[in-house]
Amino acid sequence: MTAEGVPGGSVYDWFRRASDLLSSGDAAASLVLIDRVLMEDPSSQAAREIRARALFDSARYAEAAEAFTECLETAPADDYAHYGAGMSLWRLQEFPQARDHLAMASVMRPDREEYAKALTQVKATIKARRSAGLPLSGPLDAEPLGGASS
Repeated sequence: MTAEGVPGGSVYDWFRRASDLLSSGDAAASLVLIDRVLMEDPSSQAAREIRARALFDSARYAEAAEAFTECLETAPADDYAHYGAGMSLWRLQEFPQARDHLAMASVMRPDREEYAKALTQVKATIKARRSAGLPLSGPLDAEPLGGASS
């Protein structure tokens, strides 16, 4: 890091380090570097995807959903961005929207087992909620197990 607080190396070096940090489980550090990359190269689709993944891995699901959606604005045929958006929306309990993105990802890449599994689980949640007369989105205000609270 330079005296000005800029990481050493080129923008590509920053990108590689951000990707490596994300792969090793340090999403927060990855975000710091990838945000630097995007300041220098805001049109980088690969950097936007790394940022969206890092947000997801940091449990910042609303921001991740937005970031994956931004990826889809410039690359609507990006199956992984659909998958990421779907997974983020699933965590936000926006099941119908999650289903739609996961279905798109599954259609685009039927060979990706994780896409199909996620879609199956979201569809099961929607079916269960529908049959129980519950809302298809959002948390449930359930009573504690064992009946009414004391």
